[in-house]
Order: sequence, then structure tokens, then C-alpha cells
Amino acid sequence: MARFHDRNRKKERQKPLPSLDIDILYLNEDGLGVGRHSGKEVLVGNTLPGERVSVRIEHEGQRRLVGRLQKVLKASTDRIAPPCPLAGVCQGCSLIQMDYQAQLIFKETRLREALGRYNALLELEPLPIQPAARSLGYRTNAKLVFSRERGDLKIGLYRRGTHQVVDIGACPLHHPLINRIMQVVKDEVQRQKIFIYDPLTRRGLLRYLLIKVAPASGKAMVTFVTAERDFRRITPLGKWLQRKVPEVVSVQQNVNSSTGNVILGRDTMRMLGVPDLIDQVGDVTLRISPTSFFQVNHEQAAYIYRLVRSWSALAKHENALDLYCGIGGIALHLAADAGKVTGIEVVEEAVRNARENARINRLENCTFLSGDAAELVGELAGGPVAVAVVNPPRTGCDANVLEALTAASPRSIIYVSCNPATLGRDLDLLHEMGFQVDRIQPVDMFPQTVHLETVVRLLPAK
Repeated sequence: MARFHDRNRKKERQKPLPSLDIDILYLNEDGLGVGRHSGKEVLVGNTLPGERVSVRIEHEGQRRLVGRLQKVLKASTDRIAPPCPLAGVCQGCSLIQMDYQAQLIFKETRLREALGRYNALLELEPLPIQPAARSLGYRTNAKLVFSRERGDLKIGLYRRGTHQVVDIGACPLHHPLINRIMQVVKDEVQRQKIFIYDPLTRRGLLRYLLIKVAPASGKAMVTFVTAERDFRRITPLGKWLQRKVPEVVSVQQNVNSSTGNVILGRDTMRMLGVPDLIDQVGDVTLRISPTSFFQVNHEQAAYIYRLVRSWSALAKHENALDLYCGIGGIALHLAADAGKVTGIEVVEEAVRNARENARINRLENCTFLSGDAAELVGELAGGPVAVAVVNPPRTGCDANVLEALTAASPRSIIYVSCNPATLGRDLDLLHEMGFQVDRIQPVDMFPQTVHLETVVRLLPAK
């Protein structure tokens, strides 16, 4: 009998939970509201701290529940009407329902909490966050998914935690030219009846649509990511796009035949127009290739470049290092003041762009190398390094990179971070290696999202 009742209780636990009314206690690092029910966390998007909400539970795990917002019963004073009709469906902008000033406060608090996990960083006081001049329309590149469901073509983003594509239409975060291009592509793909790739059957052609815009010139580059090489259908599609949107100066095809979720394949072919997109960011001209990474917010990127240059205060007899240099945006700004700047980047295509960018800016005192950062810093440490800049991915720096960096004995290290959690970890490591934080400047590079860019200057401990 006991076993019978145990089985019944187990079945009851497996039943879908009904709608719940919960209080949102805080936002987690992903911007999801967190409440509690029966001893478990409840994660709900599009909610704010202090709100009472009605939630439909969509998933139950051992430690937490995941729900979808049904109704706000008691609204936060920071809640605004989202400037996007798809905010509740897309969930790509986790703070879009929050007043912008409140977003800035949330990000400052998140940074302080990340630093406060380490005793050596407890007393640090960041400078006031640098807000974005525009909280909408700032994204200058987009990576969009092609999908077809029940015969309807969709171009958009995966809904959080799923493989369901949300047809985003005119996204308010995108540069207007991106939205124009997307709509023209959608109309023409429909007209030509081009097959969309289906990850279940592994059949079809079009997988992703990549768009990059150069705001200074108003020009754009479009890359079609396809499951196989195809000139017969992609070339007419590109020609039609250029007729309808003359601002598209480059059309590329990238072939990704893999079955995973990686967006780009190894081979990229220029179909129409110029090979790279030319842009002006801050004080330098940049050549951006189809596959190279560049910041999505040009205005804030220019601010960071100027800030790094100012904090570096290089003289003509001094040398600088720029680790994870990408296409060279920071290094080229430093080169205007330095004797020599060496940029290091593992992605060879980005290094090619960086070398070309040095050439077109007539900066002959820049050298760009492709390879492992720790190894190359060690090789370069034979000469004096006045300033070292690191701009790593979200995972931060490996300890061996920081060891090699501090062994070069620069008079200052400038750390540009896109993740407060790994920033705190690395600053604590640098403190153990003999460097102390001098200044911290948070920068809101990504309004409407939880992401935060932070620039830190470190000096040798006295």
C-alpha cells in the first residue's frame, strides 16, 4: 500500500503545475525575475523586482521552476510599456520593460555585487556608469535565423531556452537599415520559393542572415549562411536585394554544412560588391570582413576607445600591447600616441583586417600577430611594455595570460570587460600578482539587456 501511495505522489508531482501568483524578489544575472514557490526558485522573464505576477509554469526542475508571465498584478514603479510588441514572446531584451535610468542602476549594482565577492575588491567604488546616447536603434549588426513553420517564413531569433524562431519584424534595437534589409530579403525569399534549412531533416538551403551596417556611411554588408555552396539561387537574391536597397555594398555567402548550432562555417565567398565593409569608429577607419567580430554599438565603442587612449597616456618612446585585439580598434587608437603597438588575436581573419586597418589609417607603428596570447606575450616581454590592454571574451583571461602580462612589468594594465563575473575573478588574480585597481568605468554598451561593458585601469601595487 505504501508503494502504491508513493507512486501516486510521484505522478502528482509530474503533473503540469497550474498558474501561480508570486512575488518577484530580484533579477538574476540573465535579467529574469526570481520568485519562490514551495521551496523552489521560479524564473520569469519580463518581470521586475517588487512586482506580484501571475505566472504559467512551463518547466519544473529539481531546484527551480520556469514560468511565462501571464499578468502583472502589482507593477513596479520602474515598469514602462515596452517599445516592442514582441517583448513578451521574443525575450531577447530582458530589461526592455524597465525604465532606462533604472536599467543603469541595476547594472551598477550588478557590477558592485560581482566585485564584492572578493575581499581585495570590497572597497572599490566604480565611477558613475556611462549611459548610451541612444537606448534604441543602436545595434549595427544582426545574426538572424531562417525558419519555416507551417509554410510561413520567419526571420528572427530563437526564443529564450528553445529552438522556436520568433519572427521579429522591425526590431526596435536594430539600426533601421537592418530592418529594411531583413524585410526585403524575406519578401524575395518568399517570391523565389527558396528552401529554408530544416535542422530536423537536414534539408534546405538558407540557414542564417547576417547584416552589418556602417553608420558613418550608411552602407551595409549582407551574408547569407547556407547549408551548401549555391551560386544559382544566392546570386539573383543578392542582385534583387541590391536593387531594392542600394545601401547594400557587399553580398557574401558563407557555407555551413554542420549539423550543430554554430552559425558560421569555414568558407566565405564574395558574391557581389566589395569584399569588406568600411566604417569609421572614433578616430580610425576600420575595414570589417564578413566573419570578423565588431562591437554592435558604435557610439559606445568609440567612447571606450577614447577612454583607453586617455588612461594609457602613452608617449612616443613607449610601447603598448593589445591582447584579444580583434580588428584593431583599440590598438589603432593607441598607435596615435605610442612608439609601437603590438596587437595579439587568435582569429586569423581578424588579424588580416587589423593589418589592413593599420595600412589605411597610415599607422606604421602597429604590428598584429595571430596566436596564443600567453605564449606571444612571453616572447614579446623581452622589450619594455608601458601599457598592456586586455579585451577578452566573456570567459575572461586564463591565469597564464595574466601571469605573462604581469611578468612584462607594464606601468599600467587596462582591462576591458564584457562580463562582471569574470572581471571580478581576474581583478582578484591581478591583485595577487601585484597590481591594484586605480579606476573603474562601467559603460552601457547594450541598453535593454543585462550586458555591461567595464573599463578598469590597474597600477603596480605600491
